[in-house]
Amino acid sequence: MSIRDLDWSEWLDRTSGEGTKWLLWGLDNMIWPIVVVTFAIFAVLMPQVFTSASNIQFMLYSSAGLGALVLAESLCLLSGNFDLSIGSIAGFSSMVTALFLNTWFPGTPGLVGVVLILFIGGAIGLVNGVSIGYFGINPFLQTLAFFIIFRGAVFLLSTITVAPLPESYLFVGGALIGDLPGLGGADSLWIFGGIPIAVPLIIALYAGVWFVMNYRRIGLAIMAVGGDENAAEEAGIPRERVLLIVFTASGVLSGLAGLLYTGYLSAAPPGLAEGDLFPAFAGAVIGGISLDGGRGDIKNAFGGMFLLTMIQVGLVQVGVGGDAIQFINGLVLLVAIYLYTTESKIRRRLLST
Repeated sequence: MSIRDLDWSEWLDRTSGEGTKWLLWGLDNMIWPIVVVTFAIFAVLMPQVFTSASNIQFMLYSSAGLGALVLAESLCLLSGNFDLSIGSIAGFSSMVTALFLNTWFPGTPGLVGVVLILFIGGAIGLVNGVSIGYFGINPFLQTLAFFIIFRGAVFLLSTITVAPLPESYLFVGGALIGDLPGLGGADSLWIFGGIPIAVPLIIALYAGVWFVMNYRRIGLAIMAVGGDENAAEEAGIPRERVLLIVFTASGVLSGLAGLLYTGYLSAAPPGLAEGDLFPAFAGAVIGGISLDGGRGDIKNAFGGMFLLTMIQVGLVQVGVGGDAIQFINGLVLLVAIYLYTTESKIRRRLLST
C-alpha cells in the first residue's frame, strides 16, 4: 500500500522514528522554503532588480529596525507572554534621546545618546518585567497601557521631526562598514565596505540570541517557563526573575530599534515605529515562534522578518500602492496564523503516535 492509498490520519499513524523526526524538523523550519519560493517569484517578475546584491543589501538594511523588534517580540512569546509596547518604546526612546542631543543639551557626544536610548528602552522594559513577573499584572493590560502612554508621550514632547543629530549618534544605524576608523571608506574591502553597519549588527544579534536560547541556562529557563511555568517553578526556575530579564531585554531591543531607525532616517520623527507592532508580531509568528510559548527558533524568526521585508520591498518595486500593501500584509499575518494552527495540530498528532 502506498501513501496515496492512506488518508492523512492513517499515514501519520504509520510515521514513526526517523520519519517523525524529519517531519518535525520540516515543520520547525518551513519558513525557509517559503522565503526561497517568495524570492523566486519576485526574481521572475523583476530579474534585473530584485536579485541584485544592492537590493538584497537594501532589504536587510531597511529591515534592521524591524528585526530588533521581531527579536524582542520573539523573546516575549517564547516566555509565554507578549509585549504590545515595543513600537512605542522605540519611538519614545528615540524622541527623548533626539531632544536630549538636539535641544536640551546640544553638543553632547553622540555616544552618550547611544547609551541613553538603550537605557530608556531597558528601563521601561524593566518596569514591564517587574509588573508582570512580580506583581502578576496581565501582560496584555500592562503592555497595552505602555503602548498608549508612550505613544502619546512622544507627541507631547514634539509634533515635528527632530534633526539634525550628531553623526556619532547616527553611526550605528546609518554608517557603512567602510566608514569604520582605518578602513578607508565605502570603496574599501571589496563590496563589504559599502554594506551598512546595521546589517552585520542585526545578523550578529540574532546569532547571539540564538546561541543563548539554545546553549545557555537563561535561554533554557525562558523556554521552560514558556512551555509550562508550573513545571518550571517545581524544577526551581525562578519565573519572576526570568520574566524580568525577558521584558528588560525586550525594552533594550526596542531602544536599539529606535536607534537603528533614527540612523536610517538621519532624524527622529514623532511617528517612528508607530506601525511596527503588528509586523513585528507577524514576523515572529511567521517564523514559527509559538503563540503558546516554549517553542520556536530564533533563526526562523529572522526568516519571518526577512520574508515580510522581502514582500514589502517586492510589492513596492512591482508598483503596488501603500494601501494594497497594508491589505496584503494583513493577509500574510492571517495565513501565518492558519499555518501555525495547522502545524500545531500536525505536531500534536505526530508526537502522539
